[in-house]
Amino acid sequence: MLLGTLVNGLCIIVGTLLGRFLKNIPESMKQTVMSGIGLAVVVLGLQMGFKSQQFLIVILSIVLGAVLGEWIDLDAKLNALGNWLERKLGGPKEGDSISQGFVTATLIFLIGAMAVIGALDSGIRHDHDVLYTKAIIDGFTAIILASTLGIGVIFSSIPVMLYQGIIALFATQIDKWVPAAYLDSFISEMTAAGGVMIFAIGLNIMGVTKIRVANLLPGILVVAILTFVFYYFEISL
Repeated sequence: MLLGTLVNGLCIIVGTLLGRFLKNIPESMKQTVMSGIGLAVVVLGLQMGFKSQQFLIVILSIVLGAVLGEWIDLDAKLNALGNWLERKLGGPKEGDSISQGFVTATLIFLIGAMAVIGALDSGIRHDHDVLYTKAIIDGFTAIILASTLGIGVIFSSIPVMLYQGIIALFATQIDKWVPAAYLDSFISEMTAAGGVMIFAIGLNIMGVTKIRVANLLPGILVVAILTFVFYYFEISL
């Protein structure tokens, strides 16, 4: 049941370690590579954003999620965790920022439909193909991120395995109690809302903006609630 999740985490770890061997590339090349990653992430976010069937859910989820996130200040808490890891490892080395690598990689690897769909497939059908595919993508992404953002990327494997593992473990119950139509609608709107966040991450990577994307994460929970309301009351806008 957890094989796909474990492979995903392992690929992130291996990708990060490989990326550290490429850390001595010229600074100009690093900047160009990061800009390229940022552009690719922006395009990915746009593709995900267009998956919505009820874009009002996406807008409300982003707005309400931002309010909750700023109130809780998830961004500061994630960065504090990264800084704590940095101190435990003796401080930043060679310009690396463990908190930046950890937060950026965690957001990229967690947000998206593949994590949810793959974990559901692993739990319900013991089919790990989606997570295997995600593992390959995340592994190559980790190589690039680690070569520019540092070793902090490796710690993103922990929340990825926890998040996907929990979904996989409870997938049988989800399948029993959640209607398929609602689940399909939730995945579509979650993908779109996640796409908005991914788009913002891409802009941050390119240095265009400094959006606190982590503070938008409660929007995923809001998506689940609003999708249920729209489904239960048969609202269609």
